[in-house]
Amino acid sequence: MSVIAFIGLGQMGAPMAGNLLRRGHQLQVFDLNPQAVQSLVEQGATAAASPSQAARGAAFVITMLPNGDLVREVLFGDQGVCEGLSTTALTIDMSTIHPLQTDRLIHDMHQRGFSMMDVPVGRTSDHALAGTLLLLAGGTPEQVERATPVLMAMGNELVAAGGPGMGIRVKLINNYMSIALNALSAEAAALCEALGLSFDVALKVMNGTPAGKGHFTTTWPNKVLKGDLSPAFMIDLAHKDLGIALDVANQLHVPMPLGAASREVYSQARAAGRGRQDWTAILEQVRAAAGLTPQ
Repeated sequence: MSVIAFIGLGQMGAPMAGNLLRRGHQLQVFDLNPQAVQSLVEQGATAAASPSQAARGAAFVITMLPNGDLVREVLFGDQGVCEGLSTTALTIDMSTIHPLQTDRLIHDMHQRGFSMMDVPVGRTSDHALAGTLLLLAGGTPEQVERATPVLMAMGNELVAAGGPGMGIRVKLINNYMSIALNALSAEAAALCEALGLSFDVALKVMNGTPAGKGHFTTTWPNKVLKGDLSPAFMIDLAHKDLGIALDVANQLHVPMPLGAASREVYSQARAAGRGRQDWTAILEQVRAAAGLTPQ
């Protein structure tokens, strides 16, 4: 089993560290919260007075911190990890931070002769307790292979996201979509209620449609991702139906800001001559607006 420095014993980090201990790893832990450190010590960890002390003699250093500035301070600051880190050790940042910060951290670690990868996690603190986190590994194949036995002590599913920095990128995209969809779903649920429609009926219908299943896994693979924009459901019709929903919502005084913003995207697509293309061509419209090369 490995000697692991674990830095950051918050709501997610503490149970993750606990699972490493239960799998037989030796932990050297650091956190500014003495109670959090003491709790891990009672489970068998060794307390460290600083990040550098935690890193000394460790084969792996795991950081699980609230933001990128703290990760940088822990790694490069006074008594930081780099002061005690072996060049043979692997640093694994499991924090959810800005991906460009991740890129700079990995670059700066490499410049100092150290190996670093990013492995942000999916799911919740309950999964952290149970050791069933989703692990999004951004690293070289060698880094991912080396880290896997340690990572799988904290989760039950590992996705190799690509090279260093790719783990946080897929986490960001997943969170962006799920968080925005949460708000859009709330608009739809409120409109159900205002219309007197049973939410259970709406739920039953949407469980079998792209509304509930999402376009990534339903409409896109068979149309736009294949380069087929022939209309199964035209953008013109989608624009019409969205307009009806927004008009009804307006008359019932239900605010629909996300729906209104979405209609503007469909309006832009129509203005670009895409009205008779399949509604999945919205992807190509947004790609074009972003200046991305046409597929």
